[in-house]
Amino acid sequence: MTATEKAEQAFTKRPDSYVPARALLTLLGQSPGDSDRPAGWNHAMHWGTGALLGALRGVWAVTGIRGGQATATHTVVRLAFDQTVENATGVGAPPTVWPRTERLVDYGHKAVYAWVTGLVADRMVAPELESRRGVSSH
Repeated sequence: MTATEKAEQAFTKRPDSYVPARALLTLLGQSPGDSDRPAGWNHAMHWGTGALLGALRGVWAVTGIRGGQATATHTVVRLAFDQTVENATGVGAPPTVWPRTERLVDYGHKAVYAWVTGLVADRMVAPELESRRGVSSH
């Protein structure tokens, strides 16, 4: 995701967002301002969230939740997690008020993250805990 973000930013000239860093600092009891640009905290939030939700995708893979459907769901989980944290801390705004192009860029980057994470998880993690019990939803 980082590589595609940097490539996209080189093309679009979109600046870095420090909302993830401000959300993390707020969760840690600090009160960062809108003009604060704590790059280290930004990396910590991006990589920490990526690792946390990547581990979830690994758990899905081992339990048999795999493939394209899992990747699509994982994209939504990543978007929902980020938006929940950013909006619950008060440092972000709901995507519904963002310009359409910014939503598309964010959704696209999260989809790349989920696709790469799913590819790695599905190839590296055997579905050893996959259950065949309850093959219907009821």
